[in-house]
Amino acid sequence: MVQAVILNGNNKKSSRLTGIHRYIENYLEEAGISSASIFIHELPAEDLITANFASEEIAKANHVVEDSEFVFILTPIFKASYSGILKTYLDLIPQKGLENKTIVPIAIGGTMGHLLAIEYALKPVLSVLGATEILNTVFVLDQQVEQLENGEYKIHNVILNRLSNELLKLKLIN
Repeated sequence: MVQAVILNGNNKKSSRLTGIHRYIENYLEEAGISSASIFIHELPAEDLITANFASEEIAKANHVVEDSEFVFILTPIFKASYSGILKTYLDLIPQKGLENKTIVPIAIGGTMGHLLAIEYALKPVLSVLGATEILNTVFVLDQQVEQLENGEYKIHNVILNRLSNELLKLKLIN
């Protein structure tokens, strides 16, 4: 059974959000928490756009979410909103699909003003999906994650501390 799932709402794998994603994967592995990653942009676009609940790929993704105790939701913030890619998938999660799960929202954006997109736009949607245990949002400024020439990412210490604080809570819950 997968204990954690990382829902990545970015539109590509090579971005600063990927650095955060990899950090979480590594942390979970070291903590002995099995995990799976769903890169939403890799799900069939037509199924996402047409809200095809009968799609096999969507059903598989939903089963992974259903079987997970912890759900990490990663999103870039564009124009004061979480990604539309993420929204297309959230619309396909069953009504109480996040019930009895610990949710960790993580967003990356250009300014601190984008933090409010999570608080006022994403969290209400998560609540409608049954989420009652939503940990503190980890908001990352674009400049706090650097892509290095070798393809790796350097995450600033202040963000590593925030991520670690939320990830440590999982050990206490687990």
